[in-house]
Amino acid sequence: MKIDFERAVELLKEKNNFLVLTHANPDGDTIGGGLALVYALRKAGKRARLINNDEIPQKYSYLFENLQEDDFCEEFIVSVDVAEKKLLGSELTEKYGDKVDLAIDHHSSSKLFAKETYTETDSASACEVVYLLIKAMGVEINKDIANCLFTGCSTDTGCFKYANVTARTHLIAAELISAGAENGKINAKMFDSKTKSSIMLEKMCLNRLKFFADGKVALITVTKEMFEETGAVKSDLDIIKPLTRQIEGVKIGVTIKYEGNAIGVSIRSNEDYDASEICKHFGGGGHIRAAGCEFREPIEEVEKKVISYILENVI
Repeated sequence: MKIDFERAVELLKEKNNFLVLTHANPDGDTIGGGLALVYALRKAGKRARLINNDEIPQKYSYLFENLQEDDFCEEFIVSVDVAEKKLLGSELTEKYGDKVDLAIDHHSSSKLFAKETYTETDSASACEVVYLLIKAMGVEINKDIANCLFTGCSTDTGCFKYANVTARTHLIAAELISAGAENGKINAKMFDSKTKSSIMLEKMCLNRLKFFADGKVALITVTKEMFEETGAVKSDLDIIKPLTRQIEGVKIGVTIKYEGNAIGVSIRSNEDYDASEICKHFGGGGHIRAAGCEFREPIEEVEKKVISYILENVI
């Protein structure tokens, strides 16, 4: 059931013993938004902790430096930046998928899997939504909260360069910097720092780049063997997925990657095409310019299926 902003604030103020869930293959927005909410709830005198289906990438470790462990029996379960329950990951979906009390999201593709859902699709990031909720709760934003929220605002907007950025996004970012967010340090870590393995993976991907429809569609495929050869990890894909959209003339960029038990597909598009509509055809979703879906088939078959659909029905 969809709820309004006031109801979401009311739930956060009234409930206690919060378990905050974030999506699998965590990015800066789900981790930043979820952890900011944990910090804020604790400042409000409540108990809260965050969990994720997967290991948190090392590059986000600075967000957890002042987080104290807290073990308690959860009474109220909140998800942040999760559009549908399967995105929680296999373990958390099985354990909590049907028990989420409140979903806080910004995806237009939200499946409304929680008992109550507050979604603000005009927000550039889930962290933008969480910022507004924390302010409405009357919690003062300190440095820890500011760093978390700035991380999500920055990473989900490509360092504030994507079309989803609004004037409010910049105003919120300014407020977070005033509250202590280390914007220079965060942006350097998120956008200007690469591991050796990620550089080797990027080189390999560019060598195997394919084009279709007179250069309007670009494809990168990341196989299990490429991960093994370079020593890359899942988080190294963060620098791979935007590559196709950066190429002049490309309207739709496709990244197909091995993810262990599944094959993930990331679609990036320009203003002429809706990435979320493409992914919805395959049971996924996301944003107009960035979306994803998942398959349980050989990676070669996924490549054929996705590219054929785009060439026959989209371009």
